[in-house]
Amino acid sequence: MGKHPEYKDWEEKELAASLRRFPERKKEFTNHGGEEIARLSVPDRIDDAYLENIGFPGRYPYTRGVQPTMYRGRLWTMRQYAGFSTASESNQRYRYLLDQGTTGLSIAFDLPTQIGYDSDHPMAAGEVGKVGVAIDSLADMEILFDRIPLDKVSTSMTINAPAAILLAMYVAVGEKQGVAISKLKGTIQNDILKEYVARGTYIFPPTPSLRLITDIFKWCTEHTPEFNTISISGYHIREAGSTAVQEVAFTLANGITYVQAALDAGLELDNFAPRLSFFFNASSDLLEEVSKFRAARRLWARIMKERFNAMKPESRMLRFHTQTAGYTLTAQQIDNNIVRVALQALSAVLGGTQSLHTNSRDEALSLPTEDSVRTALRTQQVIAHESGVTNSVDPLAGSYFIEELTDRIEAQASELIAKIDKAGGVVAAIEEGFIQRQIENSAYEYQQEIEKGERIIVGVNEFKIDEQKKPPLLRVNPEVEHAQVQGLRELREKRDNEKVREALADLSRSARTSSNLMPGILAAVKTYATLGEICQVLREVFGEYRG
Repeated sequence: MGKHPEYKDWEEKELAASLRRFPERKKEFTNHGGEEIARLSVPDRIDDAYLENIGFPGRYPYTRGVQPTMYRGRLWTMRQYAGFSTASESNQRYRYLLDQGTTGLSIAFDLPTQIGYDSDHPMAAGEVGKVGVAIDSLADMEILFDRIPLDKVSTSMTINAPAAILLAMYVAVGEKQGVAISKLKGTIQNDILKEYVARGTYIFPPTPSLRLITDIFKWCTEHTPEFNTISISGYHIREAGSTAVQEVAFTLANGITYVQAALDAGLELDNFAPRLSFFFNASSDLLEEVSKFRAARRLWARIMKERFNAMKPESRMLRFHTQTAGYTLTAQQIDNNIVRVALQALSAVLGGTQSLHTNSRDEALSLPTEDSVRTALRTQQVIAHESGVTNSVDPLAGSYFIEELTDRIEAQASELIAKIDKAGGVVAAIEEGFIQRQIENSAYEYQQEIEKGERIIVGVNEFKIDEQKKPPLLRVNPEVEHAQVQGLRELREKRDNEKVREALADLSRSARTSSNLMPGILAAVKTYATLGEICQVLREVFGEYRG
């Protein structure tokens, strides 16, 4: 292996430290004959170009990972995205997942919660508890995390337009558990820009939405330093039909917009940038996906260094969560989805993800059953403990194909970002429809390939069988909506409604100024003001976006 002094220094300081910190993993780094497994592949001759483009794990430009020892030191966080029906039922699922070895929670909210309506609002009819858990107030959040210690678990919440409100509820639950705010760990998605182009769960126009996001950045920097303030999402961009290159380009362009908005609001870059995180899709083209993750990490490091002059190493690191690709799951021969998910999860691990969710085999048909969720989690555990890919820091580095494809994806994504810059930035590109058209065209081409048989989807357009037996499916009890609405009515009767009115009036006044909105939202949440009531106050001030 390489004789370069940079490598020798890296090896001595980082790999030795890894085994000192995690001596229990030493046996995992040897083969059956007891020989040490190669930890890092580097050429004998290392020049400046190598250091600039590939380098070492844990060092700029982070092509090979953000941590020097990657999974030799610590495995990724194993999350399972879950939430359905009531807070009580979801709580049972979360405690089951923790018992099965999940190391982090990932919360799915129902559609009314995502777009800021209470369960008794006419717009919520028929949707309560269907695609996630219904959360109307702090009371629901208290039930959701009952017997789940928030000082010991990391929680990711897939919530965007009302992210500040759900974060405030989470903070209030932590306080009730006696957990110091500064010790709370987790992530809120809080990425509104991709909603305008790929997903649609927006409430407010872009300008006030960006204000809410930067208010969260500032408040969390001061109060919850271990909480990731945003998860800039390429996942939904890919689910809407983008290519891998477009996923990288549009996601990082959104990241640039958030960074600039925070700077314009007066925040210090190296104070908030280390808590930015990303969320990517892991699709089925194994080597393209590995290269995509490496290219995104390197491109973001260069953007932060060269465009924004970030000084802290942590500000240049692209840390990301990955979810396997929902759009690849098929209703036909659903057991094939287990194989798809295993390949996709492997690409995320080989690409250096910090956190991973594996989809369940039956999600093309319904919310996943408990058995399916367990199989999805076991997929991660088999990769972690049986595949051997965690024994080497970056096992695919140096592959001619991987390095060339990494370079190509980075170059093409950079070209797309330049076009967005030329159009006036992401918001202007959204308003003009540029990003939407790019995604729509790619989605159309993909579907045409399937319909013409140019792209084989096993069990769909080739290798089909006549399926008679239907798998067991999870169905949400239709009485859930009635029970949720009844509980909401009882809450409004029991709470101190005068305090609620005062808190909402204070929030309305703050929204009409440039004050940070997080303190007012937190105060309203603690009076048991509902999500819908808080969103309505903000709607009256900010208006609603009509895409």
